[in-house]
This record gives sequence, structure tokens and C-alpha cells, in this order.
Amino acid sequence: MSTTTSKKIAIVTGASSGIGYAITKELAQHDYIIYACARRLEPIQPLVDEFSTSIIKPYKLDISIIDEVVAFKEFLEKELPGQKLDLLYNNAGQSCTFPALDVSDANMQKCFQVNVFGHVNMCRELSKYLINAKGTIVFTGSLAGIVSFPFGSIYSATKAAIHAYARGLHLEMKPFGVRIINAVTGGVDTNISDTRPLPEGSIYEFPEGKEAFEGRQRMAKNHHPMSAEVYAKKLMGDILSSRDPVDVYRGTMATFLGFVSLFVPYCILEFALIKKFHLTKVFKVLKERNAQGKKQD
Repeated sequence: MSTTTSKKIAIVTGASSGIGYAITKELAQHDYIIYACARRLEPIQPLVDEFSTSIIKPYKLDISIIDEVVAFKEFLEKELPGQKLDLLYNNAGQSCTFPALDVSDANMQKCFQVNVFGHVNMCRELSKYLINAKGTIVFTGSLAGIVSFPFGSIYSATKAAIHAYARGLHLEMKPFGVRIINAVTGGVDTNISDTRPLPEGSIYEFPEGKEAFEGRQRMAKNHHPMSAEVYAKKLMGDILSSRDPVDVYRGTMATFLGFVSLFVPYCILEFALIKKFHLTKVFKVLKERNAQGKKQD
């Protein structure tokens, strides 16, 4: 049953670690009540212990399952004072670091279900609560949605999709006074990095290819990522601000690469990516293999 409260109410998905955990803590420090949603609730317990169950309310939720999203909406129907939700922070994410031709259907579907469909479903199902409160919706976007890094095409596609959705939603929610923030995120120190090996039989399954692939997996850790706590403080500033810019650039290299992507021709950007990720040797091996294959034919 709902209770009367003057505190603002927030929902954070993917609250069990990284950005979601840090955002949940930051919101609690700013006097919000937070429904901290995640597939695993045990990692959220330290926040419950620190702030109490009246502030941090863990809720087991897999946003990739529509029935669970609908059940959460029905739960909130009885929980939310005045049927109002001040903040929906769509943070849950799924990594997918594989060469474009190696991504299995199952991995592709899971990535889109979490990174795109889950957030869209959350926004649709909870929209009336946000409209009632003239609230704010935040998405954890990514530089990968602007620059398609090597071995990350599917993840980039999901982030590009959510960027486009956020911008369309921003326009359509204007009459209702609901703000939309798409946090185009650069390097942040989280555990989302994909550590799965190259699939067996990959066209990159040779020493130079494996080296480049493993280097891509370590990309965030190797470039002085911003701490999740600092990132959360910056996003808290965006949430509390009256500005309504749609896209904000947060995290290591976010502003710089966002600027570069706008003004540098893609052919130059692609050349820089080849150099940055040591793909010259990889391409040489592949070209030699291809040439030998043609000779044999």
C-alpha cells in the first residue's frame, strides 16, 4: 500500500553494480526513495544497510522479460504515492564484444532485449507515472552508439538505437513536461566489459587477430576510465538541472570523441581506429589468406 511522502521517487535498473549502484547511492544522498532494480539483489544489500529499506527498495527485475516489466508496473500501481514517479533511470545493460560475423543469434537477441527492448518497454509501461509527476527519464547511452568500435558492431547498434529512441521520445514528451536525458557515456570504471573468448572457427582466430580482439576487450580499463562515483555525481547534476539538452556527454573521452564524430570525416576516423586497435597486422594476414585462397581456386 502506498504511503504519503514528500520525497521524490526514482527507479534505477541495473542497480546491482557499476553506474547503477553509484547512481542509486547518489540519489539516496539527495533524499530520493529508490526502487533499485536488478536480476541479483544481494549486491544491493550494502546500500540497504547504509540507508535503510525506507530509502533503498530492492526489486528483482529482468527488464528483458516483458511479463516482469508489466508485473512491476502493477506493483507500482499500489506503491507510488499519487501515482507519481519522478525519475526513471534506464541503466541496465548487456555487453556484446564479438566480430560482426561471429555474433550468434542468441547473443544478438539478448543484447537487443536488454539494451533496447527492455528500456522501451519500461518507458511505455511506466509512462503514466512519469507524466503525472512531470518527471525525468534517463538512458545510459554510449560513445559506441556514435563510433562503432572494432568487434562491437552489435553493441554499437543497440546504443545507436536507444539514442534514436531517446531523441524521438524527447520530442514527443515535451507536451507532458517530461524531460529526457541521453547520457552519451565514455570510459567509466564498471564490470560490463565482455570477457568471452573468440567463438571457435572465427575468421579472426589467429595470433594477430586474437591479440587485437583481447586488446579491444581491455579498451575501457586501459584508458583511465572515470570512476562510477564521479560519473554519478555529474549525472546527478544533469538530473537536478532545469536544462533539457537531450544528449549529455559524460565519462572519459566522451566530449572529445562526440565532437570528433561530428566534424571528422568517417574515413579519417576509421583510419584512426585501425591504428588505435592495431588492426594493420590483422588486415595484412587476412589479405594474404584471401589472396592464397584465390590462387588455389
